[in-house]
Amino acid sequence: MDRKQDTKPRRTVARGGYAVGDERRARILDVAVGHFAQWGFHASSLARIAKDVGITQGGLLHHFRSKEDLLVSVLRHSDEQDVARFFSPGPRTAVEAFEALIDLARYNAARPGRTKMFNVLAAEAGETGHPAHDYFVRRYRLVVDQVADTLRAAVARGELAADTDCEGTASEIAAVMDGLQLQWALALGTYDMPGRLRTYLDRLLRALTVDGSGLPARA
Repeated sequence: MDRKQDTKPRRTVARGGYAVGDERRARILDVAVGHFAQWGFHASSLARIAKDVGITQGGLLHHFRSKEDLLVSVLRHSDEQDVARFFSPGPRTAVEAFEALIDLARYNAARPGRTKMFNVLAAEAGETGHPAHDYFVRRYRLVVDQVADTLRAAVARGELAADTDCEGTASEIAAVMDGLQLQWALALGTYDMPGRLRTYLDRLLRALTVDGSGLPARA
């Protein structure tokens, strides 16, 4: 009886400890986003990040082995959320896919810190030695492949013209999205990123669809 009473509190403490650790890890990721957005990867400091979290640098390294590990974790965490929310597997029409991209742009506009970080790191990662270089190479390949597959399926269903360059169109869409996002980050509050993306995708869809239809009118 006494033994059972002794073990129950220890399990409660352990669960509480895990919860605190998870909360602290999430806090580190949130603060790191702001630092990477403001200073990029190379000029960001683990010591400053730890200070803003309210822990020591040693405490930060308990959760992330290095600044490189922290960077990859920040990017992976953001991607997991985006993929689950906007790139879920399953058949979808070209219209549904384009609407999902507009929803993603609207979501990005609501989190300027993360979006600015993405712009800064994507520019830095052009160097092959940058710790996020491989991540961005894989990410763009994934985005282009997923959009191109959706367009190919739409061609097969007869929604889009048979001569649609699905790979080229998908690459163009990714480039336009990032270009609009960069302009938006430079003019926060004065630039309607989702609206301009919608205008572009509507015009693109009208050029690709067999019947010349575009995106449905907004309610």
